[in-house]
Amino acid sequence: MDVVDGVVTITLNRPDTHNAFDEHVIAALSGKLDVLRLEKSVNVLVLRGAGKSFSAGADLNWMKRAAGFSEEQNKSDALALAGMLNKLATLQVVTIACVQGAAMGGGLGLASCCDIVIADKDALFALSEVKLGLIPATIAPYVLRAMGERHARRYFQTGERFNGQRAYEIGFVHEIVSGADDMEDRLQGLLKAVSGNGPDAMKDAKKLCLDLAGQPITPELMDDTASRIARTRAGREAKEGLSAFLEKRKAEWSS
Repeated sequence: MDVVDGVVTITLNRPDTHNAFDEHVIAALSGKLDVLRLEKSVNVLVLRGAGKSFSAGADLNWMKRAAGFSEEQNKSDALALAGMLNKLATLQVVTIACVQGAAMGGGLGLASCCDIVIADKDALFALSEVKLGLIPATIAPYVLRAMGERHARRYFQTGERFNGQRAYEIGFVHEIVSGADDMEDRLQGLLKAVSGNGPDAMKDAKKLCLDLAGQPITPELMDDTASRIARTRAGREAKEGLSAFLEKRKAEWSS
């Protein structure tokens, strides 16, 4: 885990297995996310995979071990994954997944939990659990939000592979690139844009999305949003941002 100018990079580093994960990888990722929750200087998390792939999903040896587990043991195993995914999905920083090669099953689930997905046009995605007689249950809430129910119904049931271009067309991927250099250029462009924003404002904006998604517009909701902007306007960061804008200078947080 590397931190540079408020940006932390976590790299899945099992290239020999296409960064497939098991209980040990899940525990390690979960621990790193716990540390990041307490790290006030971090504004962006970039999630990458070493080698040819982002993540091929579940490690085959882990799946073999799980086949011998009781239902109770399997549930405990699944809850550990569910907890890690939720930590990633709700982390109060901008999260960016850079996807190349395979992003299968749980690997696709990891990308689903990120705010922004940059993918190579030739990346391969699949929710192939049904081909093994399984279902993508633990990752399902995040995949449904990321690609929508209509597309999820198809890919959950068919297990088809689809490339980065198709993932972009259905709205799962935000930015489509061609090759590693293009990926890096697009990432740096996003990081530059983010560096000009108020760090607290970005955190609060993400919380706004998480809290309001799917909520009906009620008087209580309108009161809540009015209270949020009132608190924000009264804060030091907003005052600095407005002053910088009016004085035609960069805000103190801009790099």
